[in-house]
Amino acid sequence: MITVAVLAVGEVLHAAGRVGHRGAHELVSSKGRPWLSGREFRAALPAWLRGAGIGVPFGIIPAGGAEVPTFLAYSTERQLDRRRGKPQFGKGAIQGVAAPEAAGNATAGSAMGALLSLGLPTSATAAVLLAAFQQYGMQPGPLLFERNGDVVWALLAGLLLATVVLLIINLPFAPLWAKLLLLPQSYLYAGITVFASLGVYATGASRTDLAIMCVLGALAFVMRRTGVPLAPILIAVILGPLAEYSLRDAMANSGNDPLTLISSPITIALYGLLLLGLVWTVWRRLRPAHPARPVAEGETEETGEHDRV
Repeated sequence: MITVAVLAVGEVLHAAGRVGHRGAHELVSSKGRPWLSGREFRAALPAWLRGAGIGVPFGIIPAGGAEVPTFLAYSTERQLDRRRGKPQFGKGAIQGVAAPEAAGNATAGSAMGALLSLGLPTSATAAVLLAAFQQYGMQPGPLLFERNGDVVWALLAGLLLATVVLLIINLPFAPLWAKLLLLPQSYLYAGITVFASLGVYATGASRTDLAIMCVLGALAFVMRRTGVPLAPILIAVILGPLAEYSLRDAMANSGNDPLTLISSPITIALYGLLLLGLVWTVWRRLRPAHPARPVAEGETEETGEHDRV
């Protein structure tokens, strides 16, 4: 519900509030092609590698699926783009698509590997597959390849075939999906809101959920208009229940001793890395963006400022 409210309702309100602004009704004509040029491939290759490097570890640990590494990969590419001489984000930078997609695909692949080889359901999809395996009397783990190798290899071959079929289907139909933007904006926004409301109501058949969705959507709209990022909220929604469950489990196993959270060198190292990350973020926010240039001899401060402009 929170994800629908933030990403659907909030975005609809934000887009509807821009109706009538300059450029709100402009539709950019498609000039793309179904393959990459050599320059685009060279630009996307480092982003693919960085995105895959971010996504693989998140497929092995129970971090909530591909959402978190996708946001992290996009944020990483955006930060790197700001350091370039000519930033390209907002102008069709291919890195903004290549890195998140690579992170999501890498997370899905490594999650499947963790499920089949270790029996660890690190995502909701993996948990559903684990339940399906158990219904047929199979237990994912180290012995799965030996006892049910025919099923496992057929599953892997099916995943490979599905990837190829998905590519074949999406290439010709991508322009068709883009035609949805030709719909009148009022119809499009109304349809999104109706389907979002139906989805939220269908999960619990509660009008209270609809009211909460509207409130959260209005809050997301205010955050968009004020420039507050929405990704931390989504990450908190995904990781919050996992953190709460892990905390209760740790307290129950240790007799409610809070020192168990810092009882091993691994946890202390992780807390140290987290603290360093927070300090680094605060320092980057507080440091001056452009240090003042010393005024040369015979040059007034006004002249130097004019030259810099």
